[in-house]
Amino acid sequence: MNYLLFKAINQMAGHSHITDWLMVMISRRSRFVYLLVFVYLVSPRKANKKLLRSASVSFVVAYLVSVLLKLMFNRKRPFLKHGVYLLPPVPSKNNSSFPSKHTVLAFALSAVVYVYHRMAGIGLSLLSFLVGFSRIWMGQHYPFDILGSAILGNVISYAVKMTEKVWVPIYNRLIRFSKEYISSLSFNSENK
Repeated sequence: MNYLLFKAINQMAGHSHITDWLMVMISRRSRFVYLLVFVYLVSPRKANKKLLRSASVSFVVAYLVSVLLKLMFNRKRPFLKHGVYLLPPVPSKNNSSFPSKHTVLAFALSAVVYVYHRMAGIGLSLLSFLVGFSRIWMGQHYPFDILGSAILGNVISYAVKMTEKVWVPIYNRLIRFSKEYISSLSFNSENK
């Protein structure tokens, strides 16, 4: 069933240059939309500082979990097992199909935004769905890889939110240390 769903979606690629271009842009450039949403939402208000903090931690955890799971699963990508319509950029042949790092990160960030700003979170969730869909369209992931990655991104954001009391003090210390270190660098350069 996984391959049949993949084939049904991927066989649509290559018929329209505009649609193919759109899928590649969604896959490769959606991160700029997330960045613009965060820049817009983060302001001096306290809730938005919490949003930035939760998003930062969710992003790092989602990235690290994705890298570790790719090493553990080592599932061959569709273009290595089947004749597929593959749109560039072509990922590494040694890179596992599960999880889709693009999809995990997209859903992790949209889940965080949803907690603080429902409408923006819904918009980013729709974009996250398109990111996952584009990865299938481009011939790089199976549908169940995308579904698992979407669930993983949401679970990571939920776990980060539920464990705030544990990691917030560490996060605050790291931020304070970073500010002091940067401040000392600028002080040292002024004294030369």
